[in-house]
Amino acid sequence: MESSAQGSTGTETPAAPGSDGLSRVPAQSRSDAVEYGGYGAYGEDTDRERCGPAGAARGEHPHSETSAPAVGFARAAAAAASAPSRPVVQRASVRGQILDALRTALVTGELLPGEVYSAPVLGERFGVSATPVREAMQQLAQEGAVEVVPNRGFRVAVRGARELAELAEVRALIEVPVMLRLARTVPGERWVELRPLAEASVRAAASGCRATYAEADRIFHRALLALSGNEQLVAIADDLHRRSQWPSADGPARRGRADLVADAAEHMSLLEALAAGELDVVQTLAREHFAGSSG
Repeated sequence: MESSAQGSTGTETPAAPGSDGLSRVPAQSRSDAVEYGGYGAYGEDTDRERCGPAGAARGEHPHSETSAPAVGFARAAAAAASAPSRPVVQRASVRGQILDALRTALVTGELLPGEVYSAPVLGERFGVSATPVREAMQQLAQEGAVEVVPNRGFRVAVRGARELAELAEVRALIEVPVMLRLARTVPGERWVELRPLAEASVRAAASGCRATYAEADRIFHRALLALSGNEQLVAIADDLHRRSQWPSADGPARRGRADLVADAAEHMSLLEALAAGELDVVQTLAREHFAGSSG
């Protein structure tokens, strides 16, 4: 979103840079800690970057100043500064980093449902032009996370508890039959290979950072469904999963650490049931897991 504020005429005017010290976008798509299978690398520094106040930026919307997304670029920016020979960042890379940051802000609730955010305001805070921010927001609009408000910016979608419950139901309809089939056909050693990812989700939940856990949660479920060999299934399920992680406007304001820990513990129980071929237990645990994640 851009660093401009909405005036009385309805046009955007540049806003003064914030004092939060937001780092410029570095020449890499994301922190090494969020690469697939890399959750063992998550530590206190990474949690602070994704969830802590040091990474927070402030943006503006037409009516009042609203908190903009926390951006985990501090460590990568320092690395970029120490490597002047690194190639120039391409637009697609910048857009990807902004998209990651905005998705994190949606999960953590820093982008508030119903609020309109201006692309120039956040572009200034991120240290980039408005163009990659608009491109990232257009992607979020396609995913249903925001909607375009002509001449003003993007409004964060207002989602109710019913929508989250419907997403949980659809996920169960798609994923539970696949899990039951995998429980019958996948050898035990393949389930053992997923245990580090389940354990990583437990560590991520213990951090209390919703963004950290959300990524670990998706990594575990993607890896589980990937055993089916159906790439289209994995892609569709991952999109539904991401949507289910956006907070509800009329539901609980924030899932606490205890909720995240309980959710992650279900990964371990589900994995054990799958490895043992306990179909009834798999079905019950999976349905309860999806329903609980929609809260």
